[in-house]
Amino acid sequence: MRNNFFKKNTHIVVSKKNNFIKYDINTVFGFLIYLMSDCILFSVFFSVYFVLSSNSDFTIFNCHVINIYYVFIETIILLCSSFFYSISMVLLNNKENFYFYVYIFLTFILGFFFILMELYELVNFSRTNYFLVKNGIISSFFSLLILHAIHIFFGLIWIIFMIVRVFTSKINKKIYTQFCCLGLFWHFLDIIWIFIFNFIYLFGLIK
Repeated sequence: MRNNFFKKNTHIVVSKKNNFIKYDINTVFGFLIYLMSDCILFSVFFSVYFVLSSNSDFTIFNCHVINIYYVFIETIILLCSSFFYSISMVLLNNKENFYFYVYIFLTFILGFFFILMELYELVNFSRTNYFLVKNGIISSFFSLLILHAIHIFFGLIWIIFMIVRVFTSKINKKIYTQFCCLGLFWHFLDIIWIFIFNFIYLFGLIK
């Protein structure tokens, strides 16, 4: 009887496992290659900023418009959106559509709030005398923020596109693969922002 019990439960586990939607590993790998090229692009922007800032005592905090607590809240919002995205991926794989829509919607809302806060920060800077062409450090800082904001913007459009696809089509390997690629893209932007927060904002604060 005991053997039958284990055999039965093992069968359930295997069945659930087999029901998981698989993704196309080649497509995901190809997308990782793209992210590596994007990583090089961000590295160039970071390098320009660090080269300029290492030869000057000037920091972005000299503009007196940066509130580190405000930036910290931005960071938390972006990390939460990434966390919710991970949950939505699991729910999509389990075909729990209702909860999937809830979490992907939360992901979108938090991402949207983040980009609004980022834009507000840029507008605040534009009211100072240091805006864009006044100072090389500020220019490189702006370029990095704008590059990140553009990526977030396209990430939000991609999320809308995927919500529509999931809503109008049956979940299959192709859609789930696209969802995995979007997840990599979203988490990648998190990592970039953590670098910006730690190596630009916090280092600038203690410099």
